[in-house]
Amino acid sequence: MTKAGSKGGNLRDKLDGNELDLSLSDLNEVPVKELAALPKATVLDLSCNKLTSLPADFCSLTHLVKLDLSKNKLQQLPADFGRLVNLQHLDLLNNRLVTLPVSFAQLKSLKWLDLKDNPLDPALAKVAGDCLDEKQCKQCANKVLQHMKALQADQERERQRRLEVEREAEKKREAKQRAKEAQERELRKREKAEEKERRRKEYDALKAAKREQEKKPKKETNQAPSSAVSGIGGTAFNLGDGGQEASESEVTTTTIFSSL
Repeated sequence: MTKAGSKGGNLRDKLDGNELDLSLSDLNEVPVKELAALPKATVLDLSCNKLTSLPADFCSLTHLVKLDLSKNKLQQLPADFGRLVNLQHLDLLNNRLVTLPVSFAQLKSLKWLDLKDNPLDPALAKVAGDCLDEKQCKQCANKVLQHMKALQADQERERQRRLEVEREAEKKREAKQRAKEAQERELRKREKAEEKERRRKEYDALKAAKREQEKKPKKETNQAPSSAVSGIGGTAFNLGDGGQEASESEVTTTTIFSSL
């Protein structure tokens, strides 16, 4: 790629007062670094070169007041072209521009603009006019600035609308998340309560079973069969180890009744 520094020698040698003429230099790249070192060069002529684009850092050359980019092959201008706030005169004749960056609206000092012989978007071409003379170029600057300001305002409104949509969507997402978290908390609370109730029932069941177990020996003692047998006249006879004695008593008693 050809730069002015290598093809045309030192840029300071080309500086005439505040004018720097780099036209017809066969440039296909702008020597931004070298130009930034010459803030005195407020008038810059880059016409009749082979430029197809301008680097982003070209927009740092805010000292420029007059800029000639005519008869190149520029297809677009940098997005931040509007940073050139001191620019008053801009020649873009005979390039390949279709649109201008929205930041163009920030060129509040612009008084003169030539967009002739560019394949402009129909709406922009209508605003720009013919640019056939000084008067029309001044009108072009004014009308294009107004047009770009309107586009910038529309773009800002659209940006704000998208932001609002995003904010609403974010609010909905947050509300949904909060509802989900609340539902999960409620579920955990319910599960905890159910677990507590289950454990309480188990505890009550164990206590009841223990009470029943404690009652069983007493019932068995109270309900055990009596080993004593009631005799005549309410006299009890032991049928245990003294069973034989009981039998002898019965014989004696029987004998007594027989004698009577």
